Amino acid sequence: MTKPTQQIKCKTSKVLGCLQDERRGRERKWAACCQVNVVMEFIGSSYNGGTKNGRMDGKGEYTFPTTTKYEGEVKDGMFHGKGVLHFSNGSKYEATWENGKAKQGSFTFADGLQYQEKDWDYCDGYDRRFYSERCNGLRPAGESQLTDLHPPRVIPDGCYDCGDGFYDPKTRVVTSHTGRFRRNADDSEHEWIVRTCRKARDEDSYMKNMSSISKPQELS
Repeated sequence: MTKPTQQIKCKTSKVLGCLQDERRGRERKWAACCQVNVVMEFIGSSYNGGTKNGRMDGKGEYTFPTTTKYEGEVKDGMFHGKGVLHFSNGSKYEATWENGKAKQGSFTFADGLQYQEKDWDYCDGYDRRFYSERCNGLRPAGESQLTDLHPPRVIPDGCYDCGDGFYDPKTRVVTSHTGRFRRNADDSEHEWIVRTCRKARDEDSYMKNMSSISKPQELS
């Protein structure tokens, strides 16, 4: 066998070896992705991102069954590093995570209001303006806002608007404002919603009062 022929065979063997190694690597990655996807399908969630040894790893996007979505860094199947939780109502929670737990973060409401643990002065006893009123000013007399959103959402009969959706006290189910199931309310949440949140009939009374105020009275 000539020397050039030996060199060609040697190079061919190396190339085939590299291709086989690459194929095995792709198969391992594919198996890891399949393992993650099977788990996600079982619990009703979904994941799109990096994996390692069949677990979420690197950067990715994890979506809960409630449509709440996490975007950021993950490690060993847990939120780890910098990441943001995006809630379906438009609010978000940005945090630094460690082994699945938030160590430091900030919560921002859908309208842009950022929650503060100290010196919180939103809707306290001294200033009862909604955040949109702070940003855009108060509306004229007779057109006062009932909620931060104006005009307010139409609440289904017998239900309450609990902020992130509508609550039916008969079924004790909270659904999104578009009708998607969110959660079952426990006793403490039920008591809080019934005690503090708007009910459909309250909205009807408000709209009737606003209508009567805006109409000029007829002279006798």
